[in-house]
Amino acid sequence: MSLHAPREAPCGRPVSKADARRAATVVFAAQGACVAAVYTTVPAVTEHLQLAPLLTTALLVAVALTAGVGSFLGLAAIRRAGPVATMRGAMLTAVAALMLIGWAPGQLAVTAAYLLFGLAVGALDVSVNTRAAEIERAYGRSIFGSFYTAWSVGGVIAALLTAVAARLGWSVAAGLTLQAGIVLLLAVCLRTYALPAPQEPSDAVPRAPLGRRVWVRLIPFGCVLLVVYVVESTVSAWSAVYLRQTLAATLTVAPLAYAAYQAGTVIGRAGADRFVRRRGAVAVVRTATLLTAAALAGLAAAPSWPFAVLAAGAAGLGVSVLAPLCLASAARLRPAASEAVLARLNLFNYVGVITGGAVSGLLGSTGHFRLAFAAPAALVALLPAAARHFTQPSDSARTESLAQAGPAG
Repeated sequence: MSLHAPREAPCGRPVSKADARRAATVVFAAQGACVAAVYTTVPAVTEHLQLAPLLTTALLVAVALTAGVGSFLGLAAIRRAGPVATMRGAMLTAVAALMLIGWAPGQLAVTAAYLLFGLAVGALDVSVNTRAAEIERAYGRSIFGSFYTAWSVGGVIAALLTAVAARLGWSVAAGLTLQAGIVLLLAVCLRTYALPAPQEPSDAVPRAPLGRRVWVRLIPFGCVLLVVYVVESTVSAWSAVYLRQTLAATLTVAPLAYAAYQAGTVIGRAGADRFVRRRGAVAVVRTATLLTAAALAGLAAAPSWPFAVLAAGAAGLGVSVLAPLCLASAARLRPAASEAVLARLNLFNYVGVITGGAVSGLLGSTGHFRLAFAAPAALVALLPAAARHFTQPSDSARTESLAQAGPAG
C-alpha cells in the first residue's frame, strides 16, 4: 500500500492539509517533551538510585544506540501501517518508558526502561519526520522549521515541569508520571488526516533502491546532522549535570540550562521558515553555525550557572535551524521515498548523539565538563563549508530528477 494514498475523513471527505499539519505539530511537541523529561531528570535519577557516573554515561549512550535500532523498526512499521499509526504506537511506548524510568526500583530496571525509551524515540523520530516531509511536499514551501519549533516548545515545558516538581519536593517518579500522562493524552487524541494524492504514481517508488547519487548527496547533510546532534546530546544530556556538579546549582536550578537551550531553539525555529524564504538556506546555515560555535565556547567558560543558562540559550538559538534544514533538504532528494532517505540520514543523527553523549559523559565523569562543551564548538566551526548543499522547496524538482538519474545502488 502506498504511504501517500489519501484516506477519507469519517464524513467521507478528504481533510485539509492544515489539519494534518496541526496533528504533526502536536506529535513534534510530544516528542520534545519526552526527550526533555528524560534528560532533565538524569541528575535526580542518578542521585535517587545512586548510579555511578560511568553507568549514567553508559545508559545515555545506550539510549542513542537503541534509538538507531528504533529508527529502522519505525521504518518497517511505516511501510506496514503508515506514519500516523507508527507515531501513535511510538508515543504510547515512550509513555511506558517514562513511567518505568520514574518508578524503577534499581539499576537493572532503570536500564531496561532507558533502552525501551531509546527504541520508542527512534521510531517516533523517523515516523514524525516522514510525516512532516509529506506535509511540506503538499504545501510546496518551507515549513519544517515550524514543526521543530513545536518540538522545542514541548522541551521547554517539560524542562520547566521538572524544575517545578523539584521545587515542590516531588519525587522523580511523581514528576515523570505527570509528564507521561500529558504525552498519553496527546497520543490518545492523535487522529489520521489525509493529504492530497501525489500526481505521479508512488506505489512502487518507495520500494525502489536509492540511487548512488542520492547517497553521495546525503553526505553533507549527514555530516551537519552528526555535529548538530553532538551539540544536542551534549547540552541536552549533560547541561543539568554540568550545572549541578561543576557550577554548584541546586536540583531546582539545574534543568534551567536545558530549558534555556530549548527556548533559544523556539525563537530560532519560529522565524526559520521566514528567514529561509527571505535569505536562502545557505546564508541561514552559515550564520547559525557561527553563532552556535561562539555560544558553546561561552558555555564552556561560564563562571556561574546564570552565565551558563544564557550561553545555553544562545546555543539553542544558533543550532535551532540546522536539523530541520538538513531533514527537509534530504527529504527532497527523493520525495516519494522520503521515509527511506530519512531513516538512513538518522544514522548520522544517532552517531552524533552517541559521540556527544559518550565523550561529554566521560569528560564529565573525570571532572572536565568545560572541555566537553568546548570541543563541539570547534566541530561546529567547520560546518559553513557544507552550507552550499542546502536546498529549498523550489529546488526539489531539479534535485529529484538529478537523484533519479543516478545508477541504482
